Amino acid sequence: MRNGEDWTEQTRAQAEEAIGYAFRDGELLKACFTHSTFSNVFGGRDNERLEFLGDSVVQLYITEKLYKESGADEGKLTDKRQKFVSQKALESAERRAGLMRFLRRSGGESNLGGKTPSNLFEAVVAGIYLDGGMAPAARFLERYLTEAETENYKSILQEYVQERAKQPPEYRTEEKGGEHVCTVRALGVSASGAGSRNKEAEMRAAQALYEILKEREQH
Repeated sequence: MRNGEDWTEQTRAQAEEAIGYAFRDGELLKACFTHSTFSNVFGGRDNERLEFLGDSVVQLYITEKLYKESGADEGKLTDKRQKFVSQKALESAERRAGLMRFLRRSGGESNLGGKTPSNLFEAVVAGIYLDGGMAPAARFLERYLTEAETENYKSILQEYVQERAKQPPEYRTEEKGGEHVCTVRALGVSASGAGSRNKEAEMRAAQALYEILKEREQH
């Protein structure tokens, strides 16, 4: 949608068609697609609280799905779940659904944070859940959410940092409570990640730091 533009009945119908679910509560549907930049100017509810709920709904759906479909142990289930609930997986799901075209926002693209697409997807999940329960929310997730491909975040972070500084990322890993915990520092920022192996902990720490740095770059 264009900057500052509000919904029409046609927009609502198109959004519901993309979602694959007809809302009983039209105001709730509209709130799902309302960025805080829009509500700050024009009033009404934004979707930030819905994002919070949607994150838990997605986690529950994927956790139950993996628990039923796999006999893997807790560590492997956790790793598998992360590939479904990562920012990359949620962004891909949003693109498949085509939700951003219905977002009510105000101001330029620079006012939208890097997590806006993934947050929007979670908000819509929450809206469906509140309006119709878990069954339609699960159908929506089954339709659009797929496992994200694993990326080498150590290499991605290395390239990102080297473009901006001569000093490469510094990794420090130690064992805590039976697992490996890694802290990585670069460009004056640090982040941590944990895993059953050093490599896994380093990769998670690198991903966490990369996402922090990218988010900072947006602001």
